[in-house]
Amino acid sequence: MNAYFRTGIALGLLLAASAALTGASAQPAATPQMMEDYRNKLAAYKLARQKYEQEAEPYWRLVSEKRAARYAKKRANQQISLSDYILNQPPVYAGPPAPVDPAAPPKPPPRDIPVVADFLRQAEAHFRFKPEPPTSEIEFKRAYATAAAAAGISKDQAVRIYVFEAGGDGGYDVQAGLETPKPEARAVSTALGYNQLLSTNSVSLLAEKGERFILALRAKAESASEPRRAALEQKIASLQRMIAASRTVPVQWSEHERLARTPQGQGIHAINLDIDIGPLVQAQKLMDSINFMRQRKFARPLSAAELEMLNLTGDGNGYDMIIMTDAMREQVPTSNFFQRNGYERNPVASQHNTVAKLIARTDAIMDGEVGAQGAKDLADAFKRP
Repeated sequence: MNAYFRTGIALGLLLAASAALTGASAQPAATPQMMEDYRNKLAAYKLARQKYEQEAEPYWRLVSEKRAARYAKKRANQQISLSDYILNQPPVYAGPPAPVDPAAPPKPPPRDIPVVADFLRQAEAHFRFKPEPPTSEIEFKRAYATAAAAAGISKDQAVRIYVFEAGGDGGYDVQAGLETPKPEARAVSTALGYNQLLSTNSVSLLAEKGERFILALRAKAESASEPRRAALEQKIASLQRMIAASRTVPVQWSEHERLARTPQGQGIHAINLDIDIGPLVQAQKLMDSINFMRQRKFARPLSAAELEMLNLTGDGNGYDMIIMTDAMREQVPTSNFFQRNGYERNPVASQHNTVAKLIARTDAIMDGEVGAQGAKDLADAFKRP
């Protein structure tokens, strides 16, 4: 889970849980006057939403149409220009909020998001896998730096994305929403580790790149002495079971997402917590984005903020943003690179509402935490032979 979403989503979940718990305690009966007020407010709300949708629906339909047209032009090796984007900002709803039905039963609290303890339990139950934790955070950072460098990820890219995604002192097992040990803290997604991989990412990476991780473990096992070799062989067997499970569904994000929500999918996500597998998986996600750009003959190195655009919006949309001239970045709204629901849940994308502003804000967040101790430790890990 990246830095754009944590605060807003965490606050929203806490407020929703508080409201649900409060409503569950003694809800007064709705009086006729309360119901009359509710119906009047509901009518006003529906009218305002209808007027808003008359603007919003065509806007977002045009965003999708222009995106599809750009993809077609790229496949045909045609030049992309400003006319291929929608250049006005999306309409903003400014009417009354949806009223609460005083006669409706209280809503149940939000469903709990699985956390590290769940990933560990399901990994053992379904795959006989117990991640081997690092002896220290420094050990994991060194392993990650080695994997990142081998994948072609620069120190600057790795460190700045680490501080953006996991915070300047985030641990290898940090989960979105649980960055600080507060009693009221709640997980806001399954995003885990230095690059905040979702459980769906873990399923996808094993389904598509599983053999790469198996080969890396086998290479370690060949040069290891007992009992380390035996432990690695057991780890390989568990990983093979996970790979097989990840391939029981079609290679599509929606199918991987569905599998990731199951107990088996939660167990697969535990690979991020292993000292041998976790650094490889965390680095692979960034490596895939870098390779995506290389395959499209993009020669110069990506800045960390540009690489984060591929992380944030997907490789295709990120590529679209990065190949723009500076002048185009100043004019093109960020709405061109999001689905409507994702954009409306992302206050930073709407507040920093052009490509140039979004990249600048990403850089600013990175600048703000790059001096933290965890970031310095990761930078030092890249200097080791």
